[in-house]
Amino acid sequence: MFRARFLAIFAGADPRVCTAFWFFGLINNVLYVIILSAALDLVGPTVPKGVVLLADIIPSFLVKLCAPYFIHVVPYPMRIILMAGISTTGMLLIALTPPNNNGSTNGGIIGTKMSGVALASLSSGFGELSFLSLTHFYGQFSLAAWGSGTGGAGLVGAGAYVFLTSVGFGVRNTLLASSLLPIILLFNFFVVLPLGTMRRAAKQDEDYAPVPSDDVDQGVEHSSMERAGLLRQPYTRLSSPPSSGAKYPKTWQTLFLRNLRRSRSLFLP
Repeated sequence: MFRARFLAIFAGADPRVCTAFWFFGLINNVLYVIILSAALDLVGPTVPKGVVLLADIIPSFLVKLCAPYFIHVVPYPMRIILMAGISTTGMLLIALTPPNNNGSTNGGIIGTKMSGVALASLSSGFGELSFLSLTHFYGQFSLAAWGSGTGGAGLVGAGAYVFLTSVGFGVRNTLLASSLLPIILLFNFFVVLPLGTMRRAAKQDEDYAPVPSDDVDQGVEHSSMERAGLLRQPYTRLSSPPSSGAKYPKTWQTLFLRNLRRSRSLFLP
């Protein structure tokens, strides 16, 4: 009976979708873990390790704060290619920069390595936004597989770094090898993942027209709704719909600034 219940949980799951999203979660986060595991080797004993942590977190945080308002204009295939290229460039920049063997605070060497860390962080932030939004087309099992992959990244990344450096592979060679990991993203997206599902769903979404926003005409009421909740929908109230002549922002710059103002409630009461 337990086996039957266990199999029932995964009824309807596509192995290709689950495999692709598990590796998406793993590879998108494993470089973050590897960089933190190599913090001491990257900056030496005299530089605070928090420098690596900040360079590995702040770019990703800024991307996840701002990019949701404009990243939809970039097609998914282009996003995957850009993410793979940026993260590979970042890891190569870290690995090929000469080591800081004398323990001095060489600003040029450390700055170059932190630039590589920042590039890898940017790629991770864009990846998280892109892959999470991609689960919209593939259902709940894709989200579960993504979550499982991100959880496995901590164990795989730290374990692989410790193992490879312990058996004499060296820090530089380990970082060089990790720069090849983004290739797995390309393979899983273009080969493993059934892209037909995404294309059919995207085509269906094109049949829906956006509803004009009455933010301009309903400024006072909209401000109170912002305080009530960021994600609350503007037309959940029982009232007449906006007139066809209602003004609403059409450019992505205007939408970005409007949504950024709405996000203030996440930080300010």
